[in-house]
Amino acid sequence: MAEPVAGSRNKAMAASGAARHAFSSVLALASGVTGPLIGLILLCVFLSLTTDTFLSLRNFLNVMDQITVLGVMAIGMTLVILIGGIDLSVGSVLALSAMVMGYLGDNRSWPFVIAILVALVVSAACGVVTGLMVTLLRMPAFIATLAMMSIARGIASIITNGEQIIGFPDWFSNLAIIRHFGFLTVTVGMMIAIAVIAWIVLQFRPAGRALYAIGGNPEVARLAGIDVRQYTISVYAICAALAGLAGVIQSARLDSAQPSQGLGYELDTIAAVVIGGASLSGGLGGISGTAAGVLIIGFLRNGLNLLQVSPFVQQVVIGVVIAVAVAADTVRHRKG
Repeated sequence: MAEPVAGSRNKAMAASGAARHAFSSVLALASGVTGPLIGLILLCVFLSLTTDTFLSLRNFLNVMDQITVLGVMAIGMTLVILIGGIDLSVGSVLALSAMVMGYLGDNRSWPFVIAILVALVVSAACGVVTGLMVTLLRMPAFIATLAMMSIARGIASIITNGEQIIGFPDWFSNLAIIRHFGFLTVTVGMMIAIAVIAWIVLQFRPAGRALYAIGGNPEVARLAGIDVRQYTISVYAICAALAGLAGVIQSARLDSAQPSQGLGYELDTIAAVVIGGASLSGGLGGISGTAAGVLIIGFLRNGLNLLQVSPFVQQVVIGVVIAVAVAADTVRHRKG
């Protein structure tokens, strides 16, 4: 009789240990999002009390449509910042992608799906070049991406000599207009799907753990057998490809493509990731926090518009929020 009792006790202890491990994993995940989540809740409460339309379903759906471009770009930027990098070229790559797609699909009458795929490949190639500059040429990420920002913006302008491209197929524009099931556009669905995939990779896949290790200490990660160079190039390629996808999404929303698209978007993208709790030093952050950061920026802009705050004042408010987020990251890094 002692053996069955002992076996049952061991099973109970194992189950209890598994439950504690699962609970600690949930706490670890939640702890990284607590600050941004609290900020998001407080912002929503404030805007709900000061405006009449903020809590409406229509306004929420409008905000989701508005943050799609920023959300897709922020996912890629999260990966870059996790490894201790930065990418200032995402806004320019967005414009390049839109112009390549528009030029091939509209001016050259290529099948539009092929034009989209080529635009994404060109965007990813920009990321590969950036990654090679960072890894092979040992250029600081700030300088490498600053150079790519200028190169991509210049090529985007050269394609049509600075002229915009107007008028895309109806099915393409409808991707950002028609709400399926009454609330979900294809573009918003794409953003959510990409976010879920990125979250799963970072939380449960070896590649995700490798990115955190590289961000924590690249040399230690290399000694542990992680191919730091390959991961770095891949991360910049993914970030650029997502920036290119954001350009496609924005063109669907605007029904046009122009070389000036995405100006200043790199700052909003970095801000969303940092507000979401990522460290500019690398090794800290995640998709959940970035999602909260994107929503904070989206709701803040939306709420300021509802309050009829001047666009110039809005720039000041957004700048203050970014400064506070970066200051909090600096303080946290020093304590760490």
